[in-house]
Amino acid sequence: MNLELRHLKVVCAIAETGSVTKAASQLGLAQPALTAQLQRIERTLGGPLFERDRRGARPTALGELVLSRARVLLPAMKGLQDEAARLAGATDSETMSRYRIGALGGPILGGMVYRLSMAQPDAQITTHASYYVEELATMLQGGKLDYAQVGVCGDAMPAADYGLVWQTVAVDAVCVLMPDDHPGTKQIDVDLAELAHEQWVGSTGDGCFAECFAAACARSGFTPRRVLETDVRGCVDMVESGLALGLCQPTFRPPAGLTSRPIRTAPLRWRQVIGWHPESPAARSAPKLIEMAVAAYQEVVSRNPLYVEWTKEYPHLGGGSVENMTALSMS
Repeated sequence: MNLELRHLKVVCAIAETGSVTKAASQLGLAQPALTAQLQRIERTLGGPLFERDRRGARPTALGELVLSRARVLLPAMKGLQDEAARLAGATDSETMSRYRIGALGGPILGGMVYRLSMAQPDAQITTHASYYVEELATMLQGGKLDYAQVGVCGDAMPAADYGLVWQTVAVDAVCVLMPDDHPGTKQIDVDLAELAHEQWVGSTGDGCFAECFAAACARSGFTPRRVLETDVRGCVDMVESGLALGLCQPTFRPPAGLTSRPIRTAPLRWRQVIGWHPESPAARSAPKLIEMAVAAYQEVVSRNPLYVEWTKEYPHLGGGSVENMTALSMS
């Protein structure tokens, strides 16, 4: 593995917070994911960077060396990126001719790209797929992407250390994917407590969703069995085989034999957001792209009329007009 600036940010975050757990929260990552990343960094550098015990994490001699370099390199790179973005913004035309969009997947990307290609037939549009918000945020910050379309858990927003703007497009209730003949399909939604005995499966990703799911189960009076993790096709296969129930978005279109239901009272939510650098040329075209994303979401969610009817009891869910969407600048 080659050492990158994002790895130095991880080391700095752990040193500043004094805890891997606190650093994971600050960076918007699950604690196991950050621990695994730290281990890879330490293997690359040849030794432990922190001494960890009940009192927290303290830099070793090697850790102090890495920190001293990181605290010089990170501000210098941030300054270079800011200056480059300002120069690009000063020389680009008002209408972008190239759109580089990174995405975690989900319901928005296809409709958004279609609308963009119809509005600007001559524009060059490229997409980049990733399972990880941090990777896409790093590419935005480094000028390798113009926009990132990601999903995040509940009320969370992507990590705050990238100097990016993130705008909410829609907030949805997380749904349960199950066979058509499962007892949970008899009502418009399902009670999580009635699924305490089930095995679960979800798609690969980062963030706090696993912890939020465990907390929702605890509030319903049980500890969930370990959640299996795989890609979307693997999730569908496991649900079809009867091995597990899936966790999905209401905009996911199940294959024949499967259906989805929202969880009663919406204890778990998924937020669709789009991000960009505020000083890049993409900032000027962002309102247009957000409008397209909202329209794409509304078109896709309309294909699930049962869910649309259910959300009438939950006005805080769903998409809305561009003016009503939440914009958040992370600096």
